[in-house]
Amino acid sequence: MWQRIQTLYLAIATILLGSLFFSKVATVVGPEGEDVFIMYYEKWNYLLFLISVFLANGICLLSYKARLLQMRVAVLSALLLLGLQIWLGVDYFRHRDEMIFSFTIIFPLIASFLDILAARNIALDEAMVQATARLRSAKRKNHR
Repeated sequence: MWQRIQTLYLAIATILLGSLFFSKVATVVGPEGEDVFIMYYEKWNYLLFLISVFLANGICLLSYKARLLQMRVAVLSALLLLGLQIWLGVDYFRHRDEMIFSFTIIFPLIASFLDILAARNIALDEAMVQATARLRSAKRKNHR
C-alpha cells in the first residue's frame, strides 16, 4: 500500500484536511483591539465540506485494492475540495476588509491538486495491471 506514490499523495491531502479541523479561517479585529478567531468547525458549511472530504480521502486511503473505486472517490474528493475552495474564495472577497484570513485558506486547493495527482497515478496503475493481464492471457493462448 505505501509503496505507491498515490498513497503518499492521498495521505498528505488527508493530513492537510485534518489540520483544518484545528485551524482558524480568519481573525476579526474588534473595535477595542481584541482578536476574535473564526475556526473552520464553527461555520457549518465549512464543517460539512471538511467532514465529507476527510471521509472521502479516508476511503481512498483504505480502498487501495479496489483501484477503480479509489480513483472515482479521489476525483469526487478533488471536486468537493474545489467547491470548498470556491466558497472560501467568495468569503475572502466578500469579507477581506473586515477579516484577516489565515494561510490555511489555500489548503483545500493543495489537497485538491494532490487528489487529482493521486487519481492520475491510480489510473496509470490500473492501465498497467490491465496491460499485464492482457499480455499474460495472450501468452497462455500461444503456449497451448
